[in-house]
Amino acid sequence: MPKWSRCSRIITESGGGTKPEFLAKQTKHDRKEKEGTMEKMKLGWIGTGVMGNAMCGHLIDAGHQLNVYNRTKNKADNLVSKGAEWCSSPREVARNSDIVFSIVGFPPDVESVLLGENGVLAGARPGMVMVDMTTSSPELARTVSEAAAKRSVTALDAPVSGGDVGAREATLAIMVGGERDVFERVKPLFEVMGGNVSYMGDAGAGQHTKMCNQILVAGTMIGTVESLLYAQRMGMDLDAVIDVIGQGAARSWMINNLGRRIANGDFNPGFYIKHFVKDMGIALAEAQRINLSLPGLALVNQFYVVAQAMGYEDLGTQGLYKVLARINNMEDIAGPG
Repeated sequence: MPKWSRCSRIITESGGGTKPEFLAKQTKHDRKEKEGTMEKMKLGWIGTGVMGNAMCGHLIDAGHQLNVYNRTKNKADNLVSKGAEWCSSPREVARNSDIVFSIVGFPPDVESVLLGENGVLAGARPGMVMVDMTTSSPELARTVSEAAAKRSVTALDAPVSGGDVGAREATLAIMVGGERDVFERVKPLFEVMGGNVSYMGDAGAGQHTKMCNQILVAGTMIGTVESLLYAQRMGMDLDAVIDVIGQGAARSWMINNLGRRIANGDFNPGFYIKHFVKDMGIALAEAQRINLSLPGLALVNQFYVVAQAMGYEDLGTQGLYKVLARINNMEDIAGPG
């Protein structure tokens, strides 16, 4: 059985709705205890967008020294004001850090940030650890791991699930590939950012698990959208519908979180459509490589490509609602205020 065969448990635990209140409280209490006893480290962080900013902030709050870089400097200003040191390049981040985390947009960004002339590996010292939390290709994760090993550096691929809410609340699911002993070394830091941290296997296994996640997200997202379109056409109160179906057999993170945003006319990004199209493209390419047909994913991917063509690429994934509303000659849901 493949080392990443635990995918289904990760997806269920990260996307199956809200945790019971007592469990959420217990998790926060445990996290505080761990932060109090954790060794303080010199860490690097690259990428301070919707997800990365909050994740980096948790590490600062836990007492670690952070060196940060982002292509747009002002998106890191709040972190610098909390005590992070600004660096002029990924290479400079690496020179001043023992472990460097990155979460950027697309595979070419990962390659540039980690392997480029001014990238992390160019400034790395033997024994340093690189942790890429971008959703990227499994093949690139293996390439990065092999390149790092030649410099006596280790690399983990550690994509996340949970969106902007999970990043802010430190409840992300984090799925990790790479060497097991390196994972154990970094795990206390992962636990500052996430509530469900799992080792999935060798380099690339974290990314394969994330592909499983995104395949499921695609199917659940179109189901959420079509369910609410039906309710809207029937003149029903969308929140009232979610109150019921969000607690039955159809319960999911999508309907209870992104469904609420749709009902409120909120299409701001917790996760960009353009990044989801990238993820689905990676999953479809991997599926083709192993002669696996995924017609449902291919269909949803095409609807999101239409969303990009309509100019919706910077909306959140719930923006799919706008596409299907237009196909059905229905009006958009008005936003708040």
